Amino acid sequence: MDINLKGRSLLTLRDFTPEEINYLLDFAFKLKDKKRKGIIGSSLKGKNIVLLFEKTSTRTRCAFETACYDEGGNVTFLSNSQMGRKESLEDTAKVLGRFYDGIEFRGYSQKTAEELRLYSGVPVWNGLTDLYHPTQALADVMTLKENTDKPLNECKLVFIGDGRNNVANSLLVISAKMGMDFTIIAPKELHPYDELLNSMQEIAKGTGARLSVSEELSAVKDADCIYTDIWVSMGEEDKFKERIELLKDYQVNMELIKKAENDKLIFLHCLPSFHDLNTAVGKEVYEKYGLKEMEVTDEVFRAPFSRVFDQAENRLHTIKAVMVATIGN
Repeated sequence: MDINLKGRSLLTLRDFTPEEINYLLDFAFKLKDKKRKGIIGSSLKGKNIVLLFEKTSTRTRCAFETACYDEGGNVTFLSNSQMGRKESLEDTAKVLGRFYDGIEFRGYSQKTAEELRLYSGVPVWNGLTDLYHPTQALADVMTLKENTDKPLNECKLVFIGDGRNNVANSLLVISAKMGMDFTIIAPKELHPYDELLNSMQEIAKGTGARLSVSEELSAVKDADCIYTDIWVSMGEEDKFKERIELLKDYQVNMELIKKAENDKLIFLHCLPSFHDLNTAVGKEVYEKYGLKEMEVTDEVFRAPFSRVFDQAENRLHTIKAVMVATIGN
């Protein structure tokens, strides 16, 4: 079956079929091998992309820029746009669509990404919004594939923490599409939204995915991968006290790892992580609440089974696959 993604946007993996997701993953592996061999690409030669950022970033910005340069493209990083202040979103999108072949958006609202696609006339790639983080989910599943000898539909992925954040939402989507066994462990206040969960349960009927939500830590049993994320997302900094109260018993530590009873298990985290006191935020939380480690202990984060930096690198290869597949020569 031929897959053609030219001209497509990636706002959420809900818009992609399992075959299309598989295509992007396979393509990412090929591009990773190409980079490891030092082969310079030209698939984006003559292409210009703009990175439109409302939120700060390390991996997303660097991955998009490096991926574009690796394939001969040109990048503009735009964090001081007049969009929404002196110029409407619609007008900004129409201007950017005249200048650029593709737009990456990282910001506060999924609706903004959708409107950029509507008005720009060029592919728009979601680098993170309030609802979804699709390029992260692609990198996550790529990393899982690299570290297991099982097919995806036999893998059990467990996410523990804020079960309704953009990462959890995107993992729920990709797991449903790829027929995986996926469990969210979270307090009931942070369970995924009904609309998304119900929709993915319907998809799971066709793909064979097993999707579940639990408050019990024992649900990690037989996990091939345990995944967590920071407890407070960007824009929610006023919620630290509330989230610590809700999630303090959901920390990924060695005791939890042992509950999985799988000596081949891997640990993933989308980063950044508050696993020590080497950040200003980490120190501030320690001074206010007495926590030296939050969502994951330093012991787990640095353990041999942690694959967080492989996962971070794979952001580059999956993002490159998305750009080349949608606007490449």
